[in-house]
Amino acid sequence: MTRQQVAAAAAALAATLAAAAAILSSLLYRRKCGGLATRVRELEASLAAATEKAAAERRGRVRAQQSLRRALSEQELSSDEKKKLAAKAPKSFPMASIGVVQSCFSTRNGTPRQPLVVPLARATVSLDPARVPAEALDGLVAYSHCWILYVFHLNTDLDKMWNDPARSKLKAKVRVPRLKGGKMGVLATRSPHRPNPIGLSVAKVEAVDGHSLLLSGVDLVDGTPVLDIKPYLPYSDSVKTAAIPDWLEFDDALAVESIHFSVHFISALSDCWKHVQSLYASPDEFQDLVKEVLSWDIRSLSQRVRPHHVTMESETDNSDSKISNGCRDDEDNRYVDPSTSVVYHLHLEGIDVSYRIDQNSNIVVENAALLPSIVNQRRYSYLTWREKVSTL
Repeated sequence: MTRQQVAAAAAALAATLAAAAAILSSLLYRRKCGGLATRVRELEASLAAATEKAAAERRGRVRAQQSLRRALSEQELSSDEKKKLAAKAPKSFPMASIGVVQSCFSTRNGTPRQPLVVPLARATVSLDPARVPAEALDGLVAYSHCWILYVFHLNTDLDKMWNDPARSKLKAKVRVPRLKGGKMGVLATRSPHRPNPIGLSVAKVEAVDGHSLLLSGVDLVDGTPVLDIKPYLPYSDSVKTAAIPDWLEFDDALAVESIHFSVHFISALSDCWKHVQSLYASPDEFQDLVKEVLSWDIRSLSQRVRPHHVTMESETDNSDSKISNGCRDDEDNRYVDPSTSVVYHLHLEGIDVSYRIDQNSNIVVENAALLPSIVNQRRYSYLTWREKVSTL
């Protein structure tokens, strides 16, 4: 054969081989597709059987529960059986704090009685990474407000509740500030001294960063343990037709007449500001916070009825110095009106703010001083929020 004939024969053979390979590949692909289709049908059948089995089991459990409820309702239990059932009922539940509050309010005194009444009141909530991952906060920043469930950890009766529950008798009625000493059922008030020391507050969500969130309008004291955080839903959490008793209708019942800042306070605050780490950008903004807090008379009922000296130590321990309604000036032995001689203290951001209030509810803020505990304390977590706060 000639060279041309050999080349033609080789080309024909190559074409034949390629065609055979294509046919073989097509057959293998079809076989593989057929096998996969069979496997998919088998898995679908298995899933349908499992689903039906689970549904049948659920129907069986429902029928058994219904039968049990009918049997219990038809059978009168003896007193012993009732006691056994009561003994098996859970008396406590697995619950622990998921985070802690770092608030502008250093102590209970001055912390607002209700949320949102002091819009400038800020706090951060730092979640425990071991209990709550950072992803749990995803989406919360899209809400304007959230609910905070927490523990009244500074209640003075907590030790009795833990160590000797039999002695920690619940006070059915408590004194209400707006009623000027009048009593109301504890469950009809927001008193922190409750059957279980659980608090509920709404706050404005300002920012979220990792395991922490920044809130404003808070009524939470520094160090408060947080139990849960839930978004505020206006369509279900706000009741437009809600009614309140008449004694809550008077919004100005605890309002003060005026607030004035002395020159000495402004100078002392400027000196203190050099030593504190704060969520507030400047002394002027901090002064605005003081004004908002003191716009409502934060004194206890006993302090308003019988003015008495309140030092930093007695305020922290929630104990009152006992003096008469009138006192004498040691220098000239004359009578002094206690409403103008008494100095009260408000602790904010580690600063002790002292002020006086007269009988007409006019306040003069006199001095600012660093609390002893703040001198060596650096609130590093606050620093991470400074840039965010500046944009609020």
